[in-house]
Amino acid sequence: ALMIAGMVVGSAGTLLTLLMAKAMNRSVSNVIFSNFGVTGDEQQGEIKGSQKPAEAGDAAINMRYASKVIIAPGYGLAVAQAQHKLYEFVKLLTDAGVEVKFAIHPVAGRMPGHMNVLLAEAGVPYDMIFDLDDINGEFKEADVAIVIGANDTVNTAARTNKSNTIYGMPILNVDHAKQVYVVKRGQGKGYSGVENELFFADNANLVYGDAQKVMVSMIQAVKSLEGGH
Repeated sequence: ALMIAGMVVGSAGTLLTLLMAKAMNRSVSNVIFSNFGVTGDEQQGEIKGSQKPAEAGDAAINMRYASKVIIAPGYGLAVAQAQHKLYEFVKLLTDAGVEVKFAIHPVAGRMPGHMNVLLAEAGVPYDMIFDLDDINGEFKEADVAIVIGANDTVNTAARTNKSNTIYGMPILNVDHAKQVYVVKRGQGKGYSGVENELFFADNANLVYGDAQKVMVSMIQAVKSLEGGH
């Protein structure tokens, strides 16, 4: 059983690497060995701006009064097992008339389709879930984009920093939304080891904490507006 599990994990990792290489128009060896021996900080250079924290309740209330919200989930959603609480929060928003969509990056999670499986398990309708190519043009119309447990897949350095390991990888254009909230456990970096330039953007705020606990706080904040408990 352990051998089979290992084979499945190894196959998923290989497939993700192939998908990423294809997305970046680079060979697999170039993706794996590019900048080998160079730290993320050495590649990055100095990032302008500062990281600005936000409270979960304030972010939730902002989304409650938005017209359009786009959610970009990542591996951190799976780790926290927060998909059910996330959808509970989404239903509160849609009941209030907010348009909500999910944006899925092809390499989000630890295997292809990881986020789709999680969201389906929580009961999220398929017509709310969109892949990168279909959703990316809509971020500029969104009042709020919220990133939950994703990092490299929303890192704007992939567009702008040619010395960066992830340069050339398509990302979700969450930074094009009017306001961006990023839910993350701590100040760590993503799988690539590169600092995320999105986190320093003028329109971005970081909501620190376990994703499931953050979603519980957001649900409570919206319910309190309606006089619920």
